[in-house]
Amino acid sequence: MDGKEKILYVDDETINLELFKINFRNEYDVVVANSAIKGLEILKGEPIKVVVSDLKMPVMNGLEFIEKVKGDNPARVCILLTAFMESDVMLQAINKELIFRYIMKPWKKAELEEVIRQALVRHASLAG
Repeated sequence: MDGKEKILYVDDETINLELFKINFRNEYDVVVANSAIKGLEILKGEPIKVVVSDLKMPVMNGLEFIEKVKGDNPARVCILLTAFMESDVMLQAINKELIFRYIMKPWKKAELEEVIRQALVRHASLAG
């Protein structure tokens, strides 16, 4: 173990999973899942503080996934990525404290890196 924080990224598109791993592997121990169902399986056995998820996925969308994640562990901090501006859905999710932030795709590494850093600080305040 190298002391890196473990974060989970969930997206149904393989290229997005690979890009996320490449961009953040030096800063974090990145775990990826290609579906919300797989993400939930991973979370059962992993001490993950921050979850980053795409919104539009088959079977279970990102918000449904995050509702389950928060139900299992309210201290986990969730970030939602979306290519579609659905401000009413996003504001509702933020107001319900389901998501910490949302970021528009395509994301910029510096922006997402800062939001992940803030999410880890938020987790410490919720779990502490």
